[in-house]
Amino acid sequence: MGRFTFAAISGFLLLAAFSGTQASAQEASSSHAWSPAKAAAYLDKRSTWWISWPTASYEQGTFCVSCHTATPFSLSRAALRGPLGESAASPNEQKVLDSVTKRVRMWHDIGPFYTDQARGLPKTSESRGTESILNSLILVWHDAPTGHLSADARLALGNMWALQLKAPDMNGAWAWLQFHNAPFEGDSQFYGNCLAAIAIGSAPGNYQSEPEIQGGIKLLSAWLVKNMDAQKPLDRVVLLWASTKLNGLLTRDQQNKIVEETLAKQREDGGFSMSQMIGPWKRHDDTPLDTSSDGYATGLIAYALEQVQAPQAQAPLKRALAWLNGNQIAADGRWPAVSLNNNRPVLSDTGLFMSDAATAYAVLALTNAPGPVGSK
Repeated sequence: MGRFTFAAISGFLLLAAFSGTQASAQEASSSHAWSPAKAAAYLDKRSTWWISWPTASYEQGTFCVSCHTATPFSLSRAALRGPLGESAASPNEQKVLDSVTKRVRMWHDIGPFYTDQARGLPKTSESRGTESILNSLILVWHDAPTGHLSADARLALGNMWALQLKAPDMNGAWAWLQFHNAPFEGDSQFYGNCLAAIAIGSAPGNYQSEPEIQGGIKLLSAWLVKNMDAQKPLDRVVLLWASTKLNGLLTRDQQNKIVEETLAKQREDGGFSMSQMIGPWKRHDDTPLDTSSDGYATGLIAYALEQVQAPQAQAPLKRALAWLNGNQIAADGRWPAVSLNNNRPVLSDTGLFMSDAATAYAVLALTNAPGPVGSK
């Protein structure tokens, strides 16, 4: 293709780099409420770059729905409309929706992000499975506030269901891109399938109760429960979130077990560190993992705890939200995050990828919290 593909992004680009966590923490202001306007400005700037970046471009004027930038942006940007007095989707939100919609409608005529021919088996299957889940999640998330499932979101879900696997040990799951880079492609099929459960459970109009998908839901739920104990703590947090959307996925006892194991990893400053949520993991460049609290782990965990509403999590949740409130980087509106794969300059375009996801989940957690969402 004469350029980096979405696959190449995963190793060198897909996951954000971060260096100088302590310096970034000093930039954050703990004495002021977080700024929705600055968060929106950061997300908009980064999505503008992603949409226009030739590396992310694809056929028919579409672009990758990256786990680190485009997808989190789509989930979080709408949450800022109220605080900012916006009445409609921002221009970049619409561009993402238009790109996703085009690919959903052209699903059988447009190529996958990766092919077996270019990347080896089974990259076509992994690429299709991954994209089908992310397309569904983005379109369902857009529809959810309306209470009505659009034709395009239903089509995306249909494309996804058609790819559900029936093979032994994978019965009920979807293929997911694997490039051995955490947290999004670090042997993270479980993570991707949790996102599928979130998409199904979040679809408006009581979609998850439709008779024709009950068999698929049963298989997915069984696969997730069967495999949950072997997963990284961070992926079990995503399962916890999924269990608040997909009816009957986990029992209350199973939810409480995840809540308790997660809260045990909360740091003294109220935040969470990805290094403590990923299990045994070694960076490709052999540099040590940063153990500081970061915006991705703290934002994702806080948002999941808000969804499950476990009584024992309320005080720890307040501490996590206080960390988020006090650790937005004043200079550009982002939250710091840590690369699990390499130590890269944080302010480079590719080095900001994990901060893109961190900022999105921090926004989701803070705008979902009770009380004022910001003061600036």
